[in-house]
Amino acid sequence: MKILLIAPSSGCWKGLGRHRLFNGKTFRFSMLSLLSVAAVTPDNYDVKLVDEQIETIPEDEDFDLIGITVMTATAPRAYELCSLFKKKSIPVVLGGFHPTFNPEEALSYADSIVSGPVNGAWVRLLEDFKKGTLQKIYYGCFDGTFPKKTPKHLLNKKGYLSIHTTYATLGCRNHCDFCSIQSFYKGKRYLRTIDDVVEELKSFDEKFVMFIDDNLTQDRDYIITLLKAITPLKKKWITQASVEISDDDELLSVMRDSGCIGVFIGLESFSESALCSQNKIIKSPVYYKDAVKKIHSYGIFVEAALIFGFDTDTVQVFEKTLQTIEDAGIDALQASILTPLPGTKLFEAMKDKIVDTNWEHYDYKYAVFEPAQMSREELMAGLEWINKKFYSLPRILKRVFRWLFIPAGFKYFYYPLGLNIAYWGRQFRFQVKGFNPAKHYEINKLSQYRTLASETRAVSELLKCKTVH
Repeated sequence: MKILLIAPSSGCWKGLGRHRLFNGKTFRFSMLSLLSVAAVTPDNYDVKLVDEQIETIPEDEDFDLIGITVMTATAPRAYELCSLFKKKSIPVVLGGFHPTFNPEEALSYADSIVSGPVNGAWVRLLEDFKKGTLQKIYYGCFDGTFPKKTPKHLLNKKGYLSIHTTYATLGCRNHCDFCSIQSFYKGKRYLRTIDDVVEELKSFDEKFVMFIDDNLTQDRDYIITLLKAITPLKKKWITQASVEISDDDELLSVMRDSGCIGVFIGLESFSESALCSQNKIIKSPVYYKDAVKKIHSYGIFVEAALIFGFDTDTVQVFEKTLQTIEDAGIDALQASILTPLPGTKLFEAMKDKIVDTNWEHYDYKYAVFEPAQMSREELMAGLEWINKKFYSLPRILKRVFRWLFIPAGFKYFYYPLGLNIAYWGRQFRFQVKGFNPAKHYEINKLSQYRTLASETRAVSELLKCKTVH
């Protein structure tokens, strides 16, 4: 029995990997969701995996079952594929975050959906499918078991920065209103056995590894034990972590010694009121500069995630943020627009503000709601502007000079440099333009002032004329 597993792509990402230059390869590094599905599929099934960013879906090939992982932004494309395969009388199963939080919508296109984690659902689904009794919904319930390894041979190795990605934990205990991780995993955390993680890393034939954990360092005792266990492997690795690691010298020391060269940290905003509005409980933004400096002192680079569009954000936020992140020494920036994804508290809170229900626009680059203190156009233009400014060649070169003088920077500066160049190239590929809304606002105000002054002078002249006559 043949199964086709698909990671659909939409918008500017569809087929991006087929371009020779600036093809987004740096940003394609994890297919762990579908690889996990393939890992729990019984051996008597023939599984093929297709990533639509780099491959064409084999529409003419015969399959018995189609499985598609769906994020909100890829939902329209997933539904399009459902219609395509239904015409061929091939059953389609949808899984992932979007079908989990929008089951009725997903079932209007698919034959069945997996709600929640694949554990406890996929094998039952396959058994029912084989018997001809496929149900509409299968509820996954994570039982704490992890595949010992994932079938990386199913991936086209040339299409990725690295196929050597892994994870040690699932879930996050934070309760950020804009994040769907907490809802998907019900606020729980799951930890792999340290021996399994070590054995998987040993099997990787590359030195560079990525931990695709939502927050690798949230369980301190576990991660310190794990990192000490992988230190002899002499890998170089990056991951996501919380800014609070800057308060923990022992943890930073172990991270450095085990090969950590970079962390992705969700700072989200430099406004404390904005963070509080989203139930984001972390170190106060006034300490971010010191936190970055401390992390740098251990030879670890910092990529920051920032979000724009909070109610407290005005048109000045982009210019102020650019200056702040440069002063803080941020090495790379992932900027996005506040996006109310289904399944989040933010989605429920913003329902009355949402004006764009095209799921394809829920990719963090569109303003799908009316901001409080600027227009949607200004919010999107500001996002593009700060990306272009931060990843301008002069600023990148300035950062290169700085990287050479942090501990171990001379040895590993090419890691953040490669990331910066990839972001720089993305500006060309996606034709990013944008403008500074603050300047636009000032020009508009000046224009309004001049118009008002002109009208005032005209009225004054008219009054003078009437007085003379």
